[in-house]
Amino acid sequence: MDSYNQRRLSDWHITNDNMSGLQADSIRKEIGLKQILNDVFISCKAGQITGLLGRNGSGKSTLLKIIFGASDASNKYVAIDGTKLNSLFAGRNFIHYLPQGNFLPDHLRLKSIISCFCSKKNAPLILEHDFIRPFLQKKINQLSGGEKRIVEVLLMVYSDASYLLFDEPFNGISPLHIEIIKELIKKHSADKGFIITDHSYEHILDIATVVVLLDEGNTKVIKERKQLIEFGYLPDSVHQKSL
Repeated sequence: MDSYNQRRLSDWHITNDNMSGLQADSIRKEIGLKQILNDVFISCKAGQITGLLGRNGSGKSTLLKIIFGASDASNKYVAIDGTKLNSLFAGRNFIHYLPQGNFLPDHLRLKSIISCFCSKKNAPLILEHDFIRPFLQKKINQLSGGEKRIVEVLLMVYSDASYLLFDEPFNGISPLHIEIIKELIKKHSADKGFIITDHSYEHILDIATVVVLLDEGNTKVIKERKQLIEFGYLPDSVHQKSL
């Protein structure tokens, strides 16, 4: 796949001239006296991987949780194809959220989890997946951190949700498992929309079709790598090494 620097600038944009897809707008959030998010806008459509970058504490995880409906906000507008979602319940069939930590219960066997989590239509697709078959009779606590993460990603991409929010999917796992997850995301972005954040920015830049930087409470569309330098997200030495 083309690297970040090889993509045409015309490929890097967010269109908000219509109401199709997932739209999150006018999102404001304060924690104490600090304004974390200030009228934030971000969007995603099927076929799109939106990479969300930002420094530690910039509000990336908070933003994903607000879009999903698991966290409140002083103001927000979240809609799919122009239909506003007012609660977590309203969006449960449309948006799924992968949190930073593992969410699968340790005491259950993988086969049971797939049966509980997946629809009758999608469960066979996971049960027959080459990665899954060797672990079907194992309990979740018998899997490595990377194996757990791949299982969670598979459950997400084979769900009926049209939009997936991934929070730190590459954190703490091996390079091999990272590459497996990246390939799964790219494959399933054909019919789903993704918003993904991770501190391993190179992995985000490798797979994203749109890159957004969350900086000082606002989102900025990034069209060139040098903008990440200009906004202070990356040091100039990183840019020099990449040339």
